Amino acid sequence: MKSLEEVRADILAIDKKIAELYEERMLLTKKTVDYRLKAGEKMFDFLPVDRFDFKHAKVVFQGVEGAYSQQALQEFFGADTESYNVETWRDAMEAIAKGEADYAVLPIENSSAGIVSENFDLLVEYENSIIGEQIIKIDHCLLGIKGAKLSDITDVYSHPQALMQCSKYLGNTDWEKHSMKNTAGSAQKVQEDKIKNKAAIAAKITADIYDLEILAEAIQNNTSNATKFIIVAGKKAFQKEAGKISICFEIPHKSGSLYQALSHLIYNNLNMTKIESRPIQGKTWEYRFFIDIDGNLMDANVQNALQELENETEGLKILGNY
Repeated sequence: MKSLEEVRADILAIDKKIAELYEERMLLTKKTVDYRLKAGEKMFDFLPVDRFDFKHAKVVFQGVEGAYSQQALQEFFGADTESYNVETWRDAMEAIAKGEADYAVLPIENSSAGIVSENFDLLVEYENSIIGEQIIKIDHCLLGIKGAKLSDITDVYSHPQALMQCSKYLGNTDWEKHSMKNTAGSAQKVQEDKIKNKAAIAAKITADIYDLEILAEAIQNNTSNATKFIIVAGKKAFQKEAGKISICFEIPHKSGSLYQALSHLIYNNLNMTKIESRPIQGKTWEYRFFIDIDGNLMDANVQNALQELENETEGLKILGNY
């Protein structure tokens, strides 16, 4: 019977062989990738490009003038970019799917309130892809009509996430809270209603746009509050120097499934930077996982990992490389 030290030595020897075989596989995969690129093939249906040309881009965002999505749009594309607004996030995804716009800007996560779950689900539903991201600092202000005072306020309007992000401030009041589709829309409503007891939580810029009074500034719980926006296109492409990949997949509803899936990231030395789960419609207590990893679709280790994931998961989808 082997001693414990001998068994451990055998394990290390086997691990070494596994590592050597993976390295050999990665080299072969790299040769395959190089061949496919020379032949002009796409990588997992994604086309590598040197860079995106945004010069004549038409961009859509959800909300009204002054929305945080519009600010993210202007920071990413430039203030002079042709853009227009729609009522819902689904409308924005429809616009690029139909070719009515080149790109859409959607909020995906807030540093205080967490993910925007609806937009994760829309990424699965539509065959659009992420080509970039923009993070903007969120400073919420309380806005009322001209001449209004804090003591007048009884009702406050804003997007549910903004209300959540300002929960501590609102917790010290007895104001009635009303959910709106976006923050800028709440400012627009307060301006249109012209009633002193109504206030909106929105960006400072909307005070000028809708001629409102700033009753309080920086009322969010977290002073470093920020929102991440994704830039989505109707085409599947990525820049050759892209360094982040977003994917999603389903796994069998049994013990060890997630561990087995994630092991391919470990064996291929990939850094997972984020993981989220969303319920799968029609499958009670089953979930779809959303993962961000560092890498590029042309990397051999990424190719290895994604091919193995495709074999072991259900509905693997690459959401973008950006």
